[in-house]
Amino acid sequence: MSDTSQRPKAAVAGIDVGGTFTDLVALDAEGIIKLAKVPSTLQNQAHGVLNALAAADCKPSELSLIVHGTTTTTNALLERNLARTGLITTAGFRDVLELGRRTRPQAYGMHGRFAPLIPRDLRLEVAERMDRDGNVLVPLDKTALRAAVRQLRDAGCEAIVVHFLHAYANPRHELEAIAEIQTLWPNDHITAGHQLLSENREYERGVTATVNACVQPLLQRYVQSLSDTLATQGYPGDLLVMNGNGGMVSARHVAKEAAKTVMSGPASGVMAAAYTARRAGIPNVITYDMGGTSTDVALIRDASPSVSNEIEVEYGMPIHVPMVDVRTVGAGGGSIAKINSGGLLDIGPQSAGATPGPICYGLGGTDPTISDANMLLGRLDPKGVSASSGGTKNKVQHIIETQIGKPLDLTATEAAAAIVQVANTKMAGAIRMVSLSLGADPRDFALFAFGGAGPLHACALAKELNIPRVLVPARPGLTNALGCVVADLRHDFVQTINAPLKTLKPTQIADIFFKQSAKGKQLVLNENIPITEIENHYSLDMQFVGQTHLLRVPLTEPTTSPEDLHSLFEAAYRARFHVDLREVQAAVVNVNCSVIGRRETLDLRQLFDPRKRKTTLKDAQTGTRDVFFDTNWHPTPVYGRDSLPETFTLIGPAIIEQLDTTIVVPPGDHVTPDHDGNLIITIAGAT
Repeated sequence: MSDTSQRPKAAVAGIDVGGTFTDLVALDAEGIIKLAKVPSTLQNQAHGVLNALAAADCKPSELSLIVHGTTTTTNALLERNLARTGLITTAGFRDVLELGRRTRPQAYGMHGRFAPLIPRDLRLEVAERMDRDGNVLVPLDKTALRAAVRQLRDAGCEAIVVHFLHAYANPRHELEAIAEIQTLWPNDHITAGHQLLSENREYERGVTATVNACVQPLLQRYVQSLSDTLATQGYPGDLLVMNGNGGMVSARHVAKEAAKTVMSGPASGVMAAAYTARRAGIPNVITYDMGGTSTDVALIRDASPSVSNEIEVEYGMPIHVPMVDVRTVGAGGGSIAKINSGGLLDIGPQSAGATPGPICYGLGGTDPTISDANMLLGRLDPKGVSASSGGTKNKVQHIIETQIGKPLDLTATEAAAAIVQVANTKMAGAIRMVSLSLGADPRDFALFAFGGAGPLHACALAKELNIPRVLVPARPGLTNALGCVVADLRHDFVQTINAPLKTLKPTQIADIFFKQSAKGKQLVLNENIPITEIENHYSLDMQFVGQTHLLRVPLTEPTTSPEDLHSLFEAAYRARFHVDLREVQAAVVNVNCSVIGRRETLDLRQLFDPRKRKTTLKDAQTGTRDVFFDTNWHPTPVYGRDSLPETFTLIGPAIIEQLDTTIVVPPGDHVTPDHDGNLIITIAGAT
């Protein structure tokens, strides 16, 4: 056996699985960065993870920590590739998951279909009832419970949900049911609604618990298989998995609350953006993550991402656990352009994916995509995306001209420009939606552009939205993987009390905060990951009595007086809606506490090799090519990102290329680097 004690050990590797690529960022003890981007293997994401490690020459035995962002649960939900699951609920309420709210899949028209996650024959009822205050009205019928469990087990269910009507107020019956089920059920895939979400709304609580149960076996098998494979290759540490709230949790515990891993991948990118923007001194940013399949947008204020308890993955699937508030549109580099039935140009949501991919990849793709349009416009180097660049470019031109140009009476170049413009309009709409819906003006933010395709479109989007600056991080196409490296440990807690503020006991809220923070601290310490400090973030979900929608009110201290709470809520309501309702009483619905274990910081300057830097812009220039902007072709200098000087000022047009992305700088825009090597692009004409 060879002696490995003298070899530098990589402290941490972050690996993110996307819809098209699997990305890796690894940092060793000497500060040397290793990077990799390989095609995702969606049938078994573990293969992509192992391929990324191999591509970066990262041996698992040389790693002390691996943090993994996964789309296993998200993909399973969207594709309805779920474990067979049964539900046991309060008598009379088996159809709650199907009735939902008074909405429909399509707001207008007579068409639309909705299928609940659990079919009706696997939703069983038992006698039990609490009132809204937690008092027992009907004892739990344990004989009926055991019969229901046997029926679901014999029907081939792999997971089971217990969801009683008022368990948030008193979980006694759910706890009794869990104890009985554990004596009859063949595995640990048992979900009690109140343990995952202690919220009063039975529909949202039930769907959240059901989502958890349906993906639990899938996630458990995946992380167990990956952990075992890494262990056989000598990995000595604990595999950590990103949660949708931007924190991470051990693979040993992650399946217990599997629903929290939904949106894991997008969350890691947002956390990296918050970390990078904080160091850059630009704390207010809108993140714009354009990958190969979709575009994700999120809002960061004061270097803190917006977190929501009310994410709806698709119609009829609300997941009410805290997650980074990310909005997604089906426009990625691989999104397919087509002429729809109305004769209009449309983009996505269908994607060419990694296989066969866009036409310009030269792997057999035949559908025109956004990436193909960018290559035809000179923004992407044909040699950088395909070995047979000449023939592939001709093929791209022919297909775009035939499938898009002729139906619209456009040349191939005009058709490619139209594809990019329609994609930009679609993505600009997502940015408007996420900012305006949260009461923010895009002009007050910078656009944080990442993903493999984000920097291609960022400046055009910023100009469309009148956003004054674009921040392009060091490794845009690997930012989600970087988020895994810099993520902290995080646990979120929600407790419903749903009572007018004036009826609460003086210490009632503070007592709940104390219990939540104590539990969170213990969970953070149980992870056995080095941390520098533990922070508690407190907030309340409040409303005026008689209202439906909630407003989150952050607190600086857990012991705020009722009078101060009322004033804080009125101020938050006034700031959001510009209305004073001084005569109406306020109510506290949910008590929220987030416990964050901060990890050691990463110096982002390590993402560049200083030996590759040149002393002047001219030395960093790799060539010149014609690029189409607006309505004309422009001779445009091309630079290598890693070769750029430490300080410089560049005025567009320019193309900046690097391993993981291409940055397009339109005419008149100014580019300067900051101390971490991020590029700050000032948009010409923005106010």
